[in-house]
Amino acid sequence: MKNVLITGGAGFIGSHLSNKLVDLGYTVTVLDNLSTQIHGRKRDSFSYNSIRNNVNFILGDVRKKSDLRKAIKNQEIIFHLAAETGTTQSMLEISKYTSVNTLGTANLLEILAKENHCIKKIILASSRSVYGEGKYFCQKDGFIFPEQRNKNDLDNGRFEHVCPICNKNINPEPTDEESKINPLSIYAITKYQQEQLISKIGDILDLPVVILRYQNVYGPGQSLTNPYTGILSVFSTRILNKNNIEIYEDGNESRDFIFIDDVINANILSLRKEANNQIFNVGSGDMITINDVASSLNELYNCSSNILNTGKYRLGDIRHNYADITKIRSLLGFQPTVNFKSGITQFVDWVNTQKISKDKYQDSVKLLKEKGLIR
Repeated sequence: MKNVLITGGAGFIGSHLSNKLVDLGYTVTVLDNLSTQIHGRKRDSFSYNSIRNNVNFILGDVRKKSDLRKAIKNQEIIFHLAAETGTTQSMLEISKYTSVNTLGTANLLEILAKENHCIKKIILASSRSVYGEGKYFCQKDGFIFPEQRNKNDLDNGRFEHVCPICNKNINPEPTDEESKINPLSIYAITKYQQEQLISKIGDILDLPVVILRYQNVYGPGQSLTNPYTGILSVFSTRILNKNNIEIYEDGNESRDFIFIDDVINANILSLRKEANNQIFNVGSGDMITINDVASSLNELYNCSSNILNTGKYRLGDIRHNYADITKIRSLLGFQPTVNFKSGITQFVDWVNTQKISKDKYQDSVKLLKEKGLIR
């Protein structure tokens, strides 16, 4: 199987995957709408430029079946990456996120269900956001899957979860694939809908499916112009424009950061291994606080931007979530190879070769505040 379609293949992850597959001898077709928010008005983003001469590129939209039919023709594998991303923005752009993520996926599957095709496998790029808050452990009551945090607690600076049964402190644990599904944003809801749609149609059509739930992916090639996603990019643009770094809550919230090369390896393993009809976490398995991210970037850029813990919070944000990667290690042989110190250094080295982007962060904050999503 050598003919591969990547929807959203001109984006950050998609472009790296496209180039890797080409290097491995695959014939790659990319379907992408070159969103202005990611690629700019001139459509001259780093990610698009890195693939434009290596793949069969189709400028199109997953919301249009005619574009999908053109892209699917003669393909054997689909990596479905096309999606609107961003937790907080999704709370405003509800119809857009739903139409691209959910309807776009439904369009793809309807073509596969009704029409002749050569597709033999689908690999979906999903998200750890489907879990909502991660898995926790209470010394008295065992494993806990917290609901969304109470606004009154957040307003009063109480950011950490407590046990809903005994009200004692609880500790974050690695979140495995069997953990409770609890999407807390429109984005997360649409990603879970993608999973459900693809799993159900894959079962009906006897079409192998692999679902990859990414943690926070970062690395060279990430958009430096999108103020809504990619915290390393947002902070970098702030620093290089000599602006303060504003951190929500107290900065001790944590995420699992996974380097782009490791994510691409997980995709290649999903393509080549026989562990079909499975869901896998894709992460490093490590917790990194947002304070650590900001201070590391300041040091690597040799800058002294003020790091401000604002105490404000965004609706839809979670406190902690990091991946249990036991399953993907066991079934696919996946092993992260780039630790955060090495990965963030490679990211900064790349950013230093790029033109400094205009800082659009405050514009995004103004809009979110006006709509009550930042408090």
